[in-house]
Amino acid sequence: MRRLAGLIVAPLLLLSAVACGSEQKASDSASSQGGLPAITAGAAFGEKPTLAKGEGDPPKELKTEVISEGDGATLKKGDQIQVNYLGQTWDSDQPFDNSFDKKQPFDLTLGAGQVIKGWDQGLEGKKVGSRVEMSIPPELGYGDQGQGEIKPNSTLVFVVDILKSTTLPTSAKGTEVAQDNIDLPKVGTNTDGKAPSLTVPDKAAPTKLVSNYVIEGDGPAVKKTDTLAVAYKGVLWKGGKEFDSSYARGGAPVSFPLAQVIPGWQQGLEGKKVGSRVLLVIPPDLAYGDQEQQGIPAKSTLVFTVDILSASS
Repeated sequence: MRRLAGLIVAPLLLLSAVACGSEQKASDSASSQGGLPAITAGAAFGEKPTLAKGEGDPPKELKTEVISEGDGATLKKGDQIQVNYLGQTWDSDQPFDNSFDKKQPFDLTLGAGQVIKGWDQGLEGKKVGSRVEMSIPPELGYGDQGQGEIKPNSTLVFVVDILKSTTLPTSAKGTEVAQDNIDLPKVGTNTDGKAPSLTVPDKAAPTKLVSNYVIEGDGPAVKKTDTLAVAYKGVLWKGGKEFDSSYARGGAPVSFPLAQVIPGWQQGLEGKKVGSRVLLVIPPDLAYGDQEQQGIPAKSTLVFTVDILSASS
């Protein structure tokens, strides 16, 4: 949700790069035996780890080691997962980010492009309850740009505890709701997991927020404190041009805390039922206002179709 997340305050790993890698499984040991930095303290699953500095040249490809293997479900693309993590660079023994100190695990949808590609690739196939250590080369991390205190072309090292996973539905399911207002966009009602159609009328845009059911599900009402998993597509009211879509990035849903996205999403999705498809028409003052945002012109009215696939507190 790169554009929608203009107001998100997120961990450093919420950036992506390119390439591919390989995998290696290690023995059930508190310290890495496969060449990755050793865990020098906090070795058990659930404890905040301490990592030694990497020795020698870092691996040139993605390398993962299962430090301790859980007996839960195997992670696959599209799963909503929750993890704790600690990350540092290969040439340092000081972390640049961790969730253990925040006392707040990190939620993401695997394979959705929400995080650096080393995460999406390195965690797929691992089991819930596992502690995994990963060495991520620059092309799967922050590349030659770096990020904050992370220098350009840095190899990253993460220890990740996989806490839980949920297999999400591929689409909204429920009762279709009549779309009989000719002044509003029309949204497709297919439930096959593919992007629904979204047609904007050649009329003046509404000046107030529109939040209407297209398909009404039967799940619990979304709370403003929830973390959501959604499939969505966004277009500009003017001209109907698509500017962002989870479907266009492989179809995996996207997870985010509702409190950390643009106000039109916060207000428009709060109170809606999980399992629903919702039409949002968001005026500029509840979107990006008079600021251009990654190709979205200033003062744009935005139109979204959003499938609310899950919500968790």
